Amino acid sequence: MTDPVWWASENFWRKTAIFVTAFMFVILIFLTFHSMSVILAGSEAERVPAYSVINHRVDYRFDNERGMFRPVIGEEAPLFGTVHTEAEARALVDLGKLTVQAKNCMNCHTLYGNGAYYAPDLTKAWLDPGWGNEQSRETLMLMFLTDPVTNARTYGTGRRMPDLGVTEEEARGVIAFLKWMSAVDTNGFPYGFTPLPQGGD
Repeated sequence: MTDPVWWASENFWRKTAIFVTAFMFVILIFLTFHSMSVILAGSEAERVPAYSVINHRVDYRFDNERGMFRPVIGEEAPLFGTVHTEAEARALVDLGKLTVQAKNCMNCHTLYGNGAYYAPDLTKAWLDPGWGNEQSRETLMLMFLTDPVTNARTYGTGRRMPDLGVTEEEARGVIAFLKWMSAVDTNGFPYGFTPLPQGGD
């Protein structure tokens, strides 16, 4: 019986499998560290802004060079009229994120496309034209989150948000989280989104 050709031998494929697995493991580690450096808030990649972005106007404009919409950070426009330090802004955004998780908002909503599709996607909720105008947005959002039954916004769908017992402090955190999230560059997602006019547009 003749020996099999080298590329058909069991030993060759065993070594190849070990080499490919080890090589791909190294690639995975590299990509993990690269991804972490890009998605950290305030990183040099500028895809995910620092938490203190809540102190500025956030707009959403078409970028001809990239062929998609992207967030544009503008002049100072402090949330609730208060300029927050980076640490204060992070604490407020973290409170909002934890509230969104604790109240299981993704049971009805989507964030960055993840979650349920019963209620609107919240990725750019801060910029949603449904809030009417820039001047009344914070007040309307606060009223809606703390008392969604009285301040229902169904837009003809008949779907109403239940009263989740969100406190005013938690609501302010959620609003900060939504404003920060709207400033994240999501490569034009959600597609077809028309933002609330900003700064007298």
